Amino acid sequence: MPAISASLRRAQALLGTFVEIDVTAASRSCAERAVEAAFSAVADVHRLMSFHDADSDLSRLNRTASSGAVPVHPWTYAVLEMALQINRHTDGAFDITVAPALQRLGQLPGVSDATSSAADIPAVDAIELLADQRVRFSHPSVLIDLGGIAKGFAVDRAIAALQDCGARSAMVNAGGDLAAFGPEARIVHIRDPRSPDRLLCQAEVRDRALASSARRFDPFRSAETTETAVIEPTTQMPARAAHGATVCADKCMVADALTKVVMVAGKRAAAALARYQASAIFVSSDGDIHTTSDWQGVLQHAA
Repeated sequence: MPAISASLRRAQALLGTFVEIDVTAASRSCAERAVEAAFSAVADVHRLMSFHDADSDLSRLNRTASSGAVPVHPWTYAVLEMALQINRHTDGAFDITVAPALQRLGQLPGVSDATSSAADIPAVDAIELLADQRVRFSHPSVLIDLGGIAKGFAVDRAIAALQDCGARSAMVNAGGDLAAFGPEARIVHIRDPRSPDRLLCQAEVRDRALASSARRFDPFRSAETTETAVIEPTTQMPARAAHGATVCADKCMVADALTKVVMVAGKRAAAALARYQASAIFVSSDGDIHTTSDWQGVLQHAA
């Protein structure tokens, strides 16, 4: 039976974004099963890691992990493991304990009651990963947010679900965090973070993942005043090193987290990118376009 293509676009409650899946399978029924399994995986990640859902693993941790060990789903535990690993390898540039700063800036709901002493605790010391997928916080004011990594993880789980269902090729795009597999590369257009109506770069994605982060674009405000949800951990203020960054890596979870590292550290993120065999393109705060030596995308000559 010849391969068919089923392309679907559906709104998905994944940390406030849309998810699109384009899949090729041996039959329409196979494609539909694969897509349903992929969307189910995305929904599961949201259910576990949403800051807004009072019943999520994340909310349970934020409420009670400072009082004792809290058991979490293996997926949540795996994301926490990766988040802390990247935190160590980036000198703290990627930090999931910046939730109080995001609350203070109105990026997350609630009012931060974090003390300065809690803010000074490195993430690797603030979060203790124990046996049997249990997690404990070291201080009552520790509050975490997985918005900088969970979307990428959801893409990875969707890709795994599609492959488990026998899809021949597919691309999952969750609001610009995406991954693709199959015999043919997918062409991805990366927008200029300073002016989203312009293209910055064109890249091919095959058996890899791509993620982007940028300042919030507002045509009525200058670039200097436009803020981002990416927090610079040492200042607890919005990152200023870059207007936007796109990272290509083996896993979307890693690419997602590393975009925040580039937004915080700019060119100083090179060592972290190399450690994870990732490549990047970013527009620095002065407007210069930078790429790593292994970046494969084609610049569109954006000024």
